[in-house]
Amino acid sequence: MNLNLKNISNTKPNSSSNDSKVKALLGPTNTGKTYYAMDRMLSHRSGIIGFPLRLLARENYDKAVLQLGKSQVALVTGEEKIIPPNAKYFCCTVESMPLERSFAFVAIDEIQIASDPDRGYIFTDRILNARGSEETVFLGSETIKPLLQKILPKCSIEIRPRLSVLSYIGVKKITRLKPRSAVVAFSVPEVYKIAELVRTKKGGAAIVMGALSPRTRNAQVELYQSGQVDYLIATDAIGMGLNMDIDHVAFASDTKFDGNTPRYLNPPEIAQIAGRAGRHTRNGSFGVVEDNIKFDEDAIEQIESHTFSPLKNIWWRNTELDFNSLKKLFNSLDANPPFNFMRKKVGALDTLSLNYLSEIGPIKSKINSKETLSLLWNICQIPDFSNSLSGMHFNLLEKTFELLLSHGKLDNDWIKSQINRLNNFDGEIDTLLNRISNIRTWTFITNRKNWLDESEYWQQQAKTIEDRLSDELHRRLTQRFVDKRIVILNKTLREYNNLEAVIRLDGTVFVEGEEVGTLNGFDFIPSLSQGEKAGPILTAARKILPKEIERRVRELLMSDNAAFKFNNDVSILWQNNKVATLINSENIYSPKINVNNYELLSDEQIKQIELRISEAVENNIKNILSEAINLEKPVLNNLKELDKEKQSTATENEVNKEVKINKDLSGKALGIAYQVYEGLGSAKTSNLSMSVNNLSEIDKRNLARLGLRLGVETIYLPNLLKPASVKLRALLWSVFNQIFCSSSLPPDGRVSVIIDPDTKHAFYRAIGFVPLGKLALRADIAERLSALIRLEARKGKFKINDAMLSIAGSTKIQMEEVLYDMGYIKVGEEPSSLVDQVPIIIFERKKKIIKTRGKSYNEKVKKSKNNQIKIKANPKNHKKEKVPDPLSPFAILKSIKIK
Repeated sequence: MNLNLKNISNTKPNSSSNDSKVKALLGPTNTGKTYYAMDRMLSHRSGIIGFPLRLLARENYDKAVLQLGKSQVALVTGEEKIIPPNAKYFCCTVESMPLERSFAFVAIDEIQIASDPDRGYIFTDRILNARGSEETVFLGSETIKPLLQKILPKCSIEIRPRLSVLSYIGVKKITRLKPRSAVVAFSVPEVYKIAELVRTKKGGAAIVMGALSPRTRNAQVELYQSGQVDYLIATDAIGMGLNMDIDHVAFASDTKFDGNTPRYLNPPEIAQIAGRAGRHTRNGSFGVVEDNIKFDEDAIEQIESHTFSPLKNIWWRNTELDFNSLKKLFNSLDANPPFNFMRKKVGALDTLSLNYLSEIGPIKSKINSKETLSLLWNICQIPDFSNSLSGMHFNLLEKTFELLLSHGKLDNDWIKSQINRLNNFDGEIDTLLNRISNIRTWTFITNRKNWLDESEYWQQQAKTIEDRLSDELHRRLTQRFVDKRIVILNKTLREYNNLEAVIRLDGTVFVEGEEVGTLNGFDFIPSLSQGEKAGPILTAARKILPKEIERRVRELLMSDNAAFKFNNDVSILWQNNKVATLINSENIYSPKINVNNYELLSDEQIKQIELRISEAVENNIKNILSEAINLEKPVLNNLKELDKEKQSTATENEVNKEVKINKDLSGKALGIAYQVYEGLGSAKTSNLSMSVNNLSEIDKRNLARLGLRLGVETIYLPNLLKPASVKLRALLWSVFNQIFCSSSLPPDGRVSVIIDPDTKHAFYRAIGFVPLGKLALRADIAERLSALIRLEARKGKFKINDAMLSIAGSTKIQMEEVLYDMGYIKVGEEPSSLVDQVPIIIFERKKKIIKTRGKSYNEKVKKSKNNQIKIKANPKNHKKEKVPDPLSPFAILKSIKIK
């Protein structure tokens, strides 16, 4: 906020006799300086104190009202004026002190702010000009002592020691901070980030930032002071006069942005903030939250001993302004200071605004009198609380000047339109902060009584909106950064020393009507933030859980096998809760079971659950993949199954026939069946250790009776291509190989899927899909497609047709890649009959060596005149080579290595 120089433009430094009545009370934080000044003011017949913050002015106003009553105390800030007719004592912000009035006692707090580049010149003016007729007291840091002695040689200076010890304790992580700690950051996003972490780990925190309205800040401070939360997250706004029960101040950064560039904090700044820890005679500490944030030893020693380098400069700006012309006004603002250690203030918002507005043609032409120029200067004092320095603020000043100059008053309809657009409580926290900044500007304007017809009405309207926005902001901050349930339940615990907990049928756990967590299966998941405040609440909740756990264990042990479901993440679900995990074993069909180690389960309960889940998993796998499992020992399995299912109904002839079929399975057929068993229900034909071409009709029939389908590309079990079987096959393969490909699992009902480049082809084979090109086709679909393509290839050269695309569910480009993998080659192209279509590719079968009746033929393709395909065979002398049966006794003996 900028100085209202209209009020002080005619003030001059008091005489040296008055300087002899000036006293300076200097020292670090927590020395009782403000308490002393308030006490001295109230001992005089009248008095005024200038505070650096509106918040502090309000805080001390409230204390004085409690002691003296409202009729004797006034509050004057840029946005708020409460001045009873007979008020004797004024609590003000330094900028808003009505120095045209005479007071017996005058005090200025935090005079070392005279060294601040933004507001320093205002404090310097108060040091030079503000005097009480009976007593004047300046309060601040000892760093300003040498300069104060130069300005006021006769000033009496008293140095006060800190009432408690302030110690540096080094690094302590945010999650390890003890209750009644404040964490200081230097940007709003960082404050939010830290507050989110503290809510998660500690239950919640209050927020203090300079951007908050005093009402919101007070509400947040009360949240902390009342013990509802034990942590405070703040910007450096905490360092100025906020007296709270803080034991430790932790710095989240050692740098800040000063408006131009980032810079390191200096020792006095650190001390001002750290000094919030340890009030009255209670000791305090300060430190940092990360190892990379370091204060050097010299700075730490200065802070702990409260000895700092004295200030070398303070800021000043002339207050004796000349309004006879615009040029003379600028010249008076540019006057040089009376001491060489004072720096001339340039670039203040009011000066920037005056520069901008005076360059606007219609305004410049109207600055023709001292009164008009004085009005323009007073309009330039309107603060921009958003600190945006945007065109919107300059437009507001321009409109205000236009209305006041032409009508003498601001138009009520215009004021209403400006204020009502801010009467909106929707949006995020930052949106509310922006609205509060804008309404505070209007609170300032409406307190200029000579600018409005109904100033009190508009003051009330602006104040009401500001209060409602502030309350909503407080609610949003609390909602976002405080687990309100912890606050409510701890209050109940303090009042009644007991908490009652209940658990609902859906597993939701309530304590005193507040939801605190959920019992998922056998795992209690707290919904409260884990922290000191949540401890007693969660303890009360856990007292009721053992009985419910025992009931659930009994229910699990009595559940049907169908109650246990396989989940894609290799867990076992019971009542939609994860209760166990599959672990690989030596047999792909028999994974091990690991019951989740829940703290609420006893060892005996875990053992019982493990046995029951293992039994259910084994039965469920056998139920879904029985056809594949039976292929391990097809004869024995079928006889055993026959005994169970057909013994009572089958005739003797049927039994003998069944036994005969199984006994007739050859070694070759057994080998094929076993390899399909190893492949979880399918095997690539070309990968088999023996050929299927020479299978006997009896073997083919018996393999068919086992559910197998002998395809050209794949031998597979059609019943295991259903979604439930595919999912289980994928799960078992993933567990056995410890390669998890759940994202590559085809959706239910899909017959083709694009291959994930990061997924092995073996995975697709294991689930009954055939990798071809960039697609994986379900085995039965791959066989249908292969048959259709072979039929087309018999005609010679062929093209991709709609039937192929329909079966595979593919595009033409994808089908081309499928054909390449199936052994077909591109032999030509034809232009498309459609516009903007790619050429049509023509395919034919690759040339290959085939065997016919022991003679080798080289298959050559030639095109006849009528475009028919002819095969021309060139016989060559070739001796027929007898291929031994790999399953014969001689082949087996040959394979045995003699050691």
